[in-house]
Amino acid sequence: MTDATPSLPPLAFLGAGSMGGAILRGLVAAGLTGGGVTATNRSAAKAAELAELEGVTSVALETAPDANVAAAASADVVLIGVKPAMVPDLLDEIAPHLRPGAVVVSLAAGVTLATFAKHLGEGVATLRSMPNTPSLVGKGVTGLAAGAAATADDVALVRALFETVGQVVEVPESRIDALSTISGSGPAYVFLLIEEFTKAAVRMGFDVDAARLLAEQTFIGATALLASADVDPAELRRRVTSPKGTTERAVAVLQAARLDDTFTAAAEAALARAKELAAGA
Repeated sequence: MTDATPSLPPLAFLGAGSMGGAILRGLVAAGLTGGGVTATNRSAAKAAELAELEGVTSVALETAPDANVAAAASADVVLIGVKPAMVPDLLDEIAPHLRPGAVVVSLAAGVTLATFAKHLGEGVATLRSMPNTPSLVGKGVTGLAAGAAATADDVALVRALFETVGQVVEVPESRIDALSTISGSGPAYVFLLIEEFTKAAVRMGFDVDAARLLAEQTFIGATALLASADVDPAELRRRVTSPKGTTERAVAVLQAARLDDTFTAAAEAALARAKELAAGA
């Protein structure tokens, strides 16, 4: 957060699960809960996980059935983090209780802005977001698409909220699902690569702890180097790959496996599922 970032108004997280919880914890770490934050979850156990966060009022629906309505009525920005299938009913529940000028932000994969407009009314400012879990450590990237009723000020406010936990990319809604296949699902791809790299080290005779250290720190170090470099990843790869050396031989094996096709197929599979979710499948 910079000095130019506006202070955040009262917030409500309706469904502070894995993604909403990550964003919420990021805001707490950034010291931006001074305007007041209410978070709801279905179970008391889930609510208890957030209850100790500074500036956060965490409420369980099993003990306070009207918590979503109360939270929405108390907030200028309402973030919807329940499962996609639950979104329409939640929007119907809170619609009569939203503050004038409230901004509603979707964290739900596959739920369109048209769905929000249908249940909240065309005049309610809505934005569709696609954050990722590295937001928990301030290294996230969030895709943001604005609905027709959202003003430039609304977009700036929501952008400022997500910038406290990483970077923001504004896109038209037609690109938000494609974006989710890269940045939204992307951390899982990286973790999978680290898992397999660790297994390879174990097969070469390292114990599990040493294998994890080698694999994880290599990825951490490589991404830190990339972040500090003024060249693209391909150039950094070339600098590691000495002609006729060991890395060149290994990279040749990976390229022969057609990783380009594999990653494209993976992204396309994720995009197809996003479209299924949007269609209610």
